[in-house]
Amino acid sequence: MNKPEVIKVLKEIAILLELKGESVFKVRAYINAARALELLDENFESLLENNELSKIDGIGSALSEKISLLYYSGNLPYYESLKKSINPKLVKCLEIPGIGAKKLRLLNEKLGIEDEISLKKSCISGELAKLDGFGPKSSDNILAAIKYREANNDRHLWWSLKNLVYDIINGLEKLKSVSRVSVAGSYRRCLETIGDLDFIVASNNPNQIREWIKSYFEIEEFIASGKTKLSFRLKRGIQIDIRIVPDKNFIYALHYFTGSKEHNIILRKKALKMGYSLNEWGIYLNDGSNRLADKTDKIKNESDLFNFFSLSNIEPELREGSVEFKLAEKKNLPKLVELNDINGVFHNHTTFSDGKNTIEEMVLSAEKKGWEYIGFADHSKSSYQANGLDEEEVLSMIDIIKKFNESSISKVNVFTGIECDILKDGSLDLSYEVLDKLDYVVASVHSSFGLSESDMTKRIIKAIESPCVTMLAHPTGRLLLKREPYALNINKIIDAAIENKVIIEINANPRRLDMDWRLWRDATNKGLLCSINPDAHSVDDLDYYHSGVNIARKGWIKKDRILNTRSLDGVISWFKYRV
Repeated sequence: MNKPEVIKVLKEIAILLELKGESVFKVRAYINAARALELLDENFESLLENNELSKIDGIGSALSEKISLLYYSGNLPYYESLKKSINPKLVKCLEIPGIGAKKLRLLNEKLGIEDEISLKKSCISGELAKLDGFGPKSSDNILAAIKYREANNDRHLWWSLKNLVYDIINGLEKLKSVSRVSVAGSYRRCLETIGDLDFIVASNNPNQIREWIKSYFEIEEFIASGKTKLSFRLKRGIQIDIRIVPDKNFIYALHYFTGSKEHNIILRKKALKMGYSLNEWGIYLNDGSNRLADKTDKIKNESDLFNFFSLSNIEPELREGSVEFKLAEKKNLPKLVELNDINGVFHNHTTFSDGKNTIEEMVLSAEKKGWEYIGFADHSKSSYQANGLDEEEVLSMIDIIKKFNESSISKVNVFTGIECDILKDGSLDLSYEVLDKLDYVVASVHSSFGLSESDMTKRIIKAIESPCVTMLAHPTGRLLLKREPYALNINKIIDAAIENKVIIEINANPRRLDMDWRLWRDATNKGLLCSINPDAHSVDDLDYYHSGVNIARKGWIKKDRILNTRSLDGVISWFKYRV
């Protein structure tokens, strides 16, 4: 195991121990050990090799032995035994918002809760609401969270399928009978969550494709296995549909199985008005002859297909059946932002708070991506669970980053920021005097999610109106497939941000992707500025910006409305003058 994997196991042990009701000191020992490794400045591997882990504050000899065993063998009998001693279905309940290990243990002891089903029943029956420490509101919130999870049970995060999609395309392209292949469906349109995966394959040999599938995947069941369609469900729970067509029909099938239902209906209606019939096989004369339309032999790609109908090319992300056709007819579709337009990112975490990597490691990763700058916004003091920084620690961080920039260790410029908690009354949890010394301030809600729509809206607007707030983070608080947005009037939030020249981020963490893409077109047309922020807690998380670009494209956001497409000088100027 590597260091981050060891840290993850230590944290899981702490949770399992708390769930079993072990002493708070024992639980705290594992939490402290994990934190000590996260904050470790010395070389972890070197300390292991020299048997010096126990010299680290918070790690005694017993824990040192466990960590060494994990690192070298990848296995810890104590951890495995602990997992086996607790019902895994009970542990699964920890994924429900509002349920922590301490609360779950109480529910298990008092109400015999063993899984999500029994937890739901206790909410419906009213038993949970009667328990000390819960009440009707907690019960309602937990029940709503369970129902939300059930409704999204068959959906998957776009990001979680990225490697699988790459593997399928790469594998199919290597088959001799395959001339072209592409992912289609909602994945290609970059929706936040995906129900199943669709692929279009140009081939005359479905048997070869079927045999490759059987040899490559762990398949739970084949749903369909014909000449033009292979449909199967993987053991990991995702359904995959592969449409097999002759090469001459590939573009039509790709367009048809990419577009949303609404998009396809509009284009088919347009085709009928022009005297044609359009389907997944081609464009035909609408005279009952079933003859192909003239000049369809010149359609080699989707751009040619749209051009046939006197439309400019509509990118897959925009094919949702909204206003794309009206603008495509006028040749007035926006040029969408690209990955290489991003020159840096903000709202990132380091070992100053709850990040897994140091400033130096994060900057090195940014440098490898060719970025000009990177900004760090570690947590503020109210986020004690994330080791948030107080005023004195923020000033120390500013000094450290200043010295780093002056050292010329990297050409990447580092901006100093903070993710400052918006308290229940809308005030910020750090003093203005300290916040004013930072390059930027990212304000965010991390608590009191249950406020009324009116109170939550007033709370956030009050923070936006603070002169030191630069950006608003994950404005609706949603966690995809896990937690719905809290109640607020998002349009009032957008208007307040525009009026106060405050940026609203696209939080590019694949579990958030907040603000929702459906809001961005109108918001940016009114003057809102965006920043694509990965909310990275490690060097690997910096790649989340890719998912943020997806959402920016779906939201019709033009390059000039995204702060981090600007040059270093442009960003410095905006932070200083907000223009």
